[in-house]
Amino acid sequence: MALSGWAWRRAPCCAGAADVEPYLLALLVHGVIGGADVVLNHELIAKIPSRPNAGPEQWLHSARELVFGIIFLALAWYQWHGVAALAIGALLLAELVISTVDTVIEVDTRVLPVSERILHVFLFVNMGVVVTLVGQALLAWTRLPTGLVAAGHGAPAWVLSVLALVALGWSVRDGLNALQRRAVSPCA
Repeated sequence: MALSGWAWRRAPCCAGAADVEPYLLALLVHGVIGGADVVLNHELIAKIPSRPNAGPEQWLHSARELVFGIIFLALAWYQWHGVAALAIGALLLAELVISTVDTVIEVDTRVLPVSERILHVFLFVNMGVVVTLVGQALLAWTRLPTGLVAAGHGAPAWVLSVLALVALGWSVRDGLNALQRRAVSPCA
């Protein structure tokens, strides 16, 4: 079925764990490490949401969570062929910009605990793996006719979907927190 020039096709389903696309495994690892960073460091140790000067950092966290929520859902269930692959590439680029700015703001506004610095190293290394593996898939997909192709990734797709929903929910929460920080800021 074509919708506004987009072809909808079905990709072969993955039969087992050995058939799971490597980029999905890298995304799953990123979701787990990122979730640990948020809960352990942002919530329990640094208590970022309760810090009065945390507005800019919360905006960036909200944006990052939104981007990853979209990426997790988009790649869990579809292959993005042709020009559509550029959308995923743009999201990855946006994430790299967000993380770069966030790194600068974090070190300028607070002292990062050792656990956060260690998890950030793992996140940065794994993000390189994600960009490499997703990038390879995107390059292959750009050579195909434009369209979203449903992909049956089994259990990894469901786990990524749960991670996506958590990320999107946390994005809303951090965005609302940033708005609240802006409303109470004496400089606003």
